[in-house]
Parts: sequence; C-alpha cells; structure tokens
Amino acid sequence: MSDSRCEGCNSKGTCDSTTDKCGMPQKGQRKGIGMIVAVGSGKGGVGKSSVSALLAVGLARRGQKVGILDGDITGPSIPAMLGVKGLPTGSPLGIVPPKSPTLGISVMSINLLLEDATKPVVWRGPVISNTIKQFYEEVLWDGLDTLIVDLPPGTADAPLTVMQSLPLDGFVVVTSPQDLVGMVVEKAMHMAQMLNVPILGLVENMAYALCPHCGQRIQLFGPSRIEELSKKWWVPSFASLPIDPVLSNLSDRGLLEEYHNQSVLDDLVEGFLGRKP
Repeated sequence: MSDSRCEGCNSKGTCDSTTDKCGMPQKGQRKGIGMIVAVGSGKGGVGKSSVSALLAVGLARRGQKVGILDGDITGPSIPAMLGVKGLPTGSPLGIVPPKSPTLGISVMSINLLLEDATKPVVWRGPVISNTIKQFYEEVLWDGLDTLIVDLPPGTADAPLTVMQSLPLDGFVVVTSPQDLVGMVVEKAMHMAQMLNVPILGLVENMAYALCPHCGQRIQLFGPSRIEELSKKWWVPSFASLPIDPVLSNLSDRGLLEEYHNQSVLDDLVEGFLGRKP
C-alpha cells in the first residue's frame, strides 16, 4: 500500500512501496525550525528575492528569528541586498551562517563562498541540488522562527529538490500583472500541488508605481490579476507591492533592512502570518 512518500513520484502505483528501496527523496529533519517556507514563481524577473528579503525584514522587525537559504545557486542576490558579508564559519555542530548587520537575519548563499561575487557558478543540476541539500542539512538553522528558502525560476532541479527534500510548511507565490507571467507562475503552482506543498498565498510584485506629483497609482504593466488568480486557485492574496525606487536603491547598496515603507511591509507580513499553519 502506498504512503505519503509516493505522492509526486512518477512510479506511484507501479513499485513495491512497502519496501525500503523507494527512490523518492525523503524529507529532511526540521532541525528545530518553527516554520519553513519557499518563496518562488516559476518566472524570472518578478522579484522573488526582493519579496523573500522583504518578508524576512518584516518578520525580524516583529521579533522573529529569521533565516534565508538562498536556493538560487546560479543567480544569488540575497547577501548583496541585505549587506551580508564574510564567510560562513565552522563549528563542531555544523556551519554557522553570517547574519545581516542590523536585524541579524541568518543567510546562507553560494555567493558567500566565492572570492569574486561576479564569477559564474557553472554547475549541472545534480551538483546544484546537492548544494541546496547541504545548505539545509549542514548549516545551523536551529532555533529560527522562520526559514525562508528563496527559489530560482523554473520547475527543474533546484525547485524540485527544495520541494521534495526539505520539510516545507508552504509555498509563497510571487507574480506580476502580465498575462505571460501568470501563465508561467501557474506552472510552479501546479508543481507545488503535485508535490503536496501547500500554497500559502500570492504576492503581486511591481503591481503599480506612485506618481511623484499626485500620488495616483499607475499600472505600468496593466491591471492587477492577482484576485483572478486567487479565486482560480482558492488561495489568498497577501499583498500587491509597488515599483519603488527607494527599495531598488537600498537593495543596490546592501541596505534593504533600512526600507521603511511600513504599509508595504505590514501588508506582506500580516498576509503571511494570517496563513501560518
């Protein structure tokens, strides 16, 4: 008789799942972490890493101990956004991740291990997958209230590894108003559904810009479609985030922790906390 290990496996129903020889990756241990959530999209360029970092900042300001596992091995940006520098350090118990300078957000990223942050990581899928597993299993995340896993675009090796191998409590989906983006985002949502990862909610990034003269919202990429997607999938919409030059400037300078658009942070964090299992 098949069990929960079989969900999402192409061999479901055709193998002897009563044995210990199942080839399906098994979930890692929780490691004393309160909640583990992936942030992703399926589509590149929608601001997944910005949303991951903003969510971490918002939670940390509310007193949570927060960490970010940068799962985007070939295009990491979390350390640069948060101003995290220095190598992770070793200890008898495991790897100690460096922390952001103001809020103490723990961060593990491949860019922290490179002598030159501009050098590419030219690895095949299995090596990337194993690196992500090591970042989870060998790093001391114990004691965190929330661990955020920042996913790369697509539905291939890296996101698949995270959803199959890490004990995720849920998936936060980042989208933007364009139809093309929505189509690709739904691929990631279908993937989460196939692998029994709960979709906690939607975040629409780059939803609008504010006119600097009158404050009117300008929908640069067309009308919002987050409610349409929310109704189709029966999942809540957490927030619609603006295109904000202040956020862009702070991210470029490694000072995202200093972002103080409180209404944006409150919408994101309160939406997320409202769906916390």
